[in-house]
Amino acid sequence: MPTLSSRAGRATLALLMLTLSALAIVVASIATPGRAADPVTVLTSDFEDGTTQGWARRGTAEVVENSTAAAHAGSRSLLTSGRTASWNGPSRDLLATVTRGTRYTYAVWARAAAGAGSVQLRMSVERRWQGTASYEQVVNSTTVTDGGWTQLTGGYTLANDADFFAVYVETVSGTASFHLDDFSLSYLPPSPIQTGIPSLKTVFASDFPIGAAVGRPQLLAERGQLLAKHFNSVTAGNAMKWDATEPTEGVFTYTDADAIVAFARANAMLVRGHTFVWHNQTPAWVFNDANGQPMTATAANKTLLLARLEAHIRAVGGRYANDVSAWDVVNEVIDENQSDGLRRSTWYAITGLDYIRTAFRVARQVAPNAKLFINDYNTNVAAKRDKLYNLVAQLKAEGVPVDGVGHQQHGNVSWPTGAETDAMIAAFLPLGVEQQITEMDTSIYTSSSESFTTPPADRLASQAARYKAWFDVYRKYKANITSVTLWGLADDETWLDSYPVSRKDFPLLFDVQLQAKPAYWAVIGAASPTATGPASPSASASASPSPSASRSPSASPSTPSSPSPSASRSPSASPSASVPPSPSGSATPVSCRVKYTVTNQWNTGFQGDVVVTNTGSAAVSGWSLRWTFANGQVVNQSWSSAYAQSGANVTITNATWNATIAANGGTASFGFLSTWTGTNTAPSTFTLNGTTCLQA
Repeated sequence: MPTLSSRAGRATLALLMLTLSALAIVVASIATPGRAADPVTVLTSDFEDGTTQGWARRGTAEVVENSTAAAHAGSRSLLTSGRTASWNGPSRDLLATVTRGTRYTYAVWARAAAGAGSVQLRMSVERRWQGTASYEQVVNSTTVTDGGWTQLTGGYTLANDADFFAVYVETVSGTASFHLDDFSLSYLPPSPIQTGIPSLKTVFASDFPIGAAVGRPQLLAERGQLLAKHFNSVTAGNAMKWDATEPTEGVFTYTDADAIVAFARANAMLVRGHTFVWHNQTPAWVFNDANGQPMTATAANKTLLLARLEAHIRAVGGRYANDVSAWDVVNEVIDENQSDGLRRSTWYAITGLDYIRTAFRVARQVAPNAKLFINDYNTNVAAKRDKLYNLVAQLKAEGVPVDGVGHQQHGNVSWPTGAETDAMIAAFLPLGVEQQITEMDTSIYTSSSESFTTPPADRLASQAARYKAWFDVYRKYKANITSVTLWGLADDETWLDSYPVSRKDFPLLFDVQLQAKPAYWAVIGAASPTATGPASPSASASASPSPSASRSPSASPSTPSSPSPSASRSPSASPSASVPPSPSGSATPVSCRVKYTVTNQWNTGFQGDVVVTNTGSAAVSGWSLRWTFANGQVVNQSWSSAYAQSGANVTITNATWNATIAANGGTASFGFLSTWTGTNTAPSTFTLNGTTCLQA
């Protein structure tokens, strides 16, 4: 090789080195890093020094002390006893420890104190700013026992200003004593986003806007960069809901919503408003009468409730009239199990259809330039789709200004198919309304019993095929679909981490380090630079519907009568399809076990999840599970099942796809939403097809 000894040669070499360096930067920006950075631990508490290591009580009566009665590792733990309320518990100040905008993993081992039996714990954070307190859940309700240790782990990003910030552990209900040990607070150093890959908003520029549902954490640092690069539309995931904007009558809070709107303005993004009316995340005061008591169906209460609805929409809709291009005016009003297809929410019980008519009428007045949508989940299921179609047709015939239908499109790697999605879109074409995909994600799980710490390659391939099948349909109907939105930005933060069970899920196009996944490359129609192995399975291949990725409701924030309960914040959709029950139960005697868990509870309602195990030697074909509530609880929705309730007696029957429970340990699982007041005692007896079951 000739020697480059001249000035020109040195210049040529310098140019070559610069070119190679630039090429390396481009390649690095395209390829996903081969190895994730190691987590950085910023705080631990092992209690081995005999102190509480900065942990203190939240209330005034409980005792938080170092204990040798039990230990996860070593010989000591932290014991909390003498509690007089469920929110009493140990708390650790973290204001000087955490950095705003960094997502931390919170982990602690827990067990009930000796003799306490089974206890449901959850971990939350308390944030205060200038005298106003907020409570947000980090780890959903988790069952711990006095027979062993269970780890609570979850993630949280402090995105708001705070002059006080602490983590705490409490019980869902009751005052049982419990131990904590080996607490850790850690974070993953952020990876730079891939700047050299195509932007989604550019790929779909001639098709439709592409959006993400976000909170304030997604506006900061690398997440904000990822959001701005790929998306030209945002939905305020929780910040525009009633409990966030008007927690107390006439007192409005817009801090988080204003921040999202400001980010959208700065980055030339559309804003979808979500949501004016929903049966969840509505403060309790909205449904109280003039005397502060729960409303009953009277003319006076109907007038009062509709007046409150109008005032709320005028305030919130008016504030963002120049910023929001589309509103989910009413959310999840369909229950396909009702003969008329209408959800029996408090809104409906007090006002009939007039709350829907009022909401659209007022929204049109205060936001005349926004498109107005009715939004719902599982619209790919024929029974629900048809009931929604009938309602929209009726409203439009009455002159109610419904501009469009929102399809949430929560699914998993096997459901729904492209064909089912195509039928969903095609069904509404005769109405001449706009259609939008509003809350899309794709769980890697197909049952509640699965859990992975990292996503298996075959699941990522199936997920990529599922996303591609859906986007192929969206592009086919791009003349009718005016927006497509994912429910979240990246896998580092997704509501599916805590629903239907607490486990890490990976449902979006970007991974926990904000890098493009196989699903991203499938959606844009390009091969992944790091792809290896066989091609993704056919997008048309699908298992029977197993909608474990269906949506969970959010818990409402704390009530004035409870000083500081947790406030879980999750997305807006409800769980998956309810389908007609199997016509008959198994004629074979069964042996069974039932695990009944309250996975989330707020001031007016709770979410229950139930697993039925067939411990007998014969399969159960068609099943019916019955129990009796002791405290006036009323089920108002179920998924993966159908429900009926007469007085305190509840009957849950199988969906078509889970009608058979295999012998010798086969399971069927379902979930439900229910109201409660004062006390929420679990049922004492369950019967499966008439046989009393043991309880897990």
